[in-house]
Amino acid sequence: MTALPPEPSQDAPDDDFPWWLLALAVIGVGLAILIATNDLYTQVFRTVSRGVQITVFVTLVGFAMASILGLLLALMALSNSLVLRQIARFYVEVIRGIPIIVLLFYIAFVGAPALVWLINGVTWPLQQLGWIEPLLVRDISLLWRAILALMIGYSAFIAEVFRAGILAVDKGQIEAAEALGLSPFQRFRFVVFPQAIRTILPPLGNDFVAMVKDSSLVSVLGVADITQMGKVYASGSFRFFETYSIVAYIYLILTIGLSLALRQLEKRLRKSQHR
Repeated sequence: MTALPPEPSQDAPDDDFPWWLLALAVIGVGLAILIATNDLYTQVFRTVSRGVQITVFVTLVGFAMASILGLLLALMALSNSLVLRQIARFYVEVIRGIPIIVLLFYIAFVGAPALVWLINGVTWPLQQLGWIEPLLVRDISLLWRAILALMIGYSAFIAEVFRAGILAVDKGQIEAAEALGLSPFQRFRFVVFPQAIRTILPPLGNDFVAMVKDSSLVSVLGVADITQMGKVYASGSFRFFETYSIVAYIYLILTIGLSLALRQLEKRLRKSQHR
């Protein structure tokens, strides 16, 4: 009789000593020492790090807006209205099928002019009265066009994350909330969402980390993020190895730091769930 393999423990992976993190820390400290002691690497780091603020701003604002739109789309997909469900499905399927970089170009050079035309059309009477000036395409900065594109692109994926998390909530608890006379908003606020967030958080965190990396695509529009600053420096100095090594180093600090923070948050949520 063949012996069955032992069942994997759910807690075992969390108990493993993080050798991978130790190895990364050693490499990171070595690179930090190199940056501090080597004039060339110091200069590259100072130049490239100027784009950190833009990268963080684009990521935080874009992800916050994408999460709000994604939650709205998820609620539309789960509504009782056929029209709302079909609109949400149409949006999600179309946007998920377009690469982010194509969406960036489309929003920047097609969507922004269309938005300006629409706004000018709506405000035309006020413009004729001299109360406001006509809006120009250049008035919408490339930074905000990039943020808008990331918001639209990621909202489709986040909508599916929210929808799956909400569907994972036990229907019996929703029925119990209905029996208590809670309104739909109260049921969502006090019963559905607090339980769904435990399921939603891990994939939502992955999308957040992914947006940190995909924010580098805004460099194709000339936005002065980390990648763009590295590209400009490398093209002028021809120090491609040093420059893009520093660019990768900074992105790793951001993404690994976020991943560790999100992992700790997930552990706390699991512990609170078992109490």
